[in-house]
Amino acid sequence: MRILVSCANGSGTSLMMMKSVEKAMKELSVPITKIHHCALSEGKSSATQYDVVFTPVNFLNMFDQAVKKGVTVIGIKNVMSPKEISEKFAESELYQKMGK
Repeated sequence: MRILVSCANGSGTSLMMMKSVEKAMKELSVPITKIHHCALSEGKSSATQYDVVFTPVNFLNMFDQAVKKGVTVIGIKNVMSPKEISEKFAESELYQKMGK
């Protein structure tokens, strides 16, 4: 699974969210082949290179073009919550297609 974690500046929040995403994927037994955290500006332009993008809910609309191109984009309210991340990912069509 190629995962992008993107927030406003791409430093503190996205790094913390990336750690939560790693925990959530481990709990769901989803292998990570690539994971990257970055600022929204980079995330918008590189999102199509990933299977799934995690971003705070207030930035979801920034990834509309990626969604149109088939990328799964998931908005997270509590970026420190592996539980919320795993629950939202488990509800995604991408996870369902994995047959987990």
